[in-house]
Amino acid sequence: MTSPRRIALVTGASRGIGRSTALALAGDGFDVAFTARTVTEGEGSVPGRTTREAGVLHSVPGSLDSTTAAIQALGVRALPLRMDLADPAGPAAVADLLLEQWGAPTVLVNNAVHHVPHARFLELDLGDLRDSLESNLVRQVALVQALLPAMVAAGGGIVANMCSGSASIDPPGPPGEGGWGLAYAAAKAGFGRIAGAVNAEFRDQGIRAFNLEPGFVVTESGRARGGTDQIEARGFTGAPVEASGRVIAWLARSGHDDPEANALLGTVIDAPRLSARLP
Repeated sequence: MTSPRRIALVTGASRGIGRSTALALAGDGFDVAFTARTVTEGEGSVPGRTTREAGVLHSVPGSLDSTTAAIQALGVRALPLRMDLADPAGPAAVADLLLEQWGAPTVLVNNAVHHVPHARFLELDLGDLRDSLESNLVRQVALVQALLPAMVAAGGGIVANMCSGSASIDPPGPPGEGGWGLAYAAAKAGFGRIAGAVNAEFRDQGIRAFNLEPGFVVTESGRARGGTDQIEARGFTGAPVEASGRVIAWLARSGHDDPEANALLGTVIDAPRLSARLP
């Protein structure tokens, strides 16, 4: 009898941490469904880092097409799904397509982020604040809600949420001078509470939810938007892009009652530090 195929869903996987995580899971034998906004290589762009660059778009590499090819090269199936967190219907549509085509995932990685330019406090447009909260918190909740019942019915799994130090650390300077804006940090702070709520209600039904802090990773988007040198100058040293993927793959291999993995429930996992200790 053949074992059932293991399925993962990784959001925001056209580049950076998401792509690296998708490839780590594929390398561990998972069939990987993944989302991104950019379908074809060469079409990707991100807005300027701050509101003082209004209207600026920076080209970035990465796409559903290129990640598909990289996953398939590892000998597993790839299911590219276009999703933009700015679209209220996006999470439900992705969940429906995944469940219809492949079934419930064993691993759900919430990595996607909707870029709202960082604004200084008195320059923060409240519409941008609402946009960030809707996209980076409410729609993330919607995706988890849409998939959890099927994951429970299929026997459980893990939810891995990519958090941010901006949720708990005060910015060392204003946006544009080594700091970040409230709209992003506030949404990430709320996002960091999803795992605890899920564990409180679904831990006994086979679901474990983890928060991971990837560290300050200079991704393709961050490099294109600029300003990363100023953040590094404030004491935030670069972290390896592959660290979170290695940790998530390890969590996925751990059993539901694994004491080492379960000791991390209710914490924010320092992915670079843990990754460095893994074999």
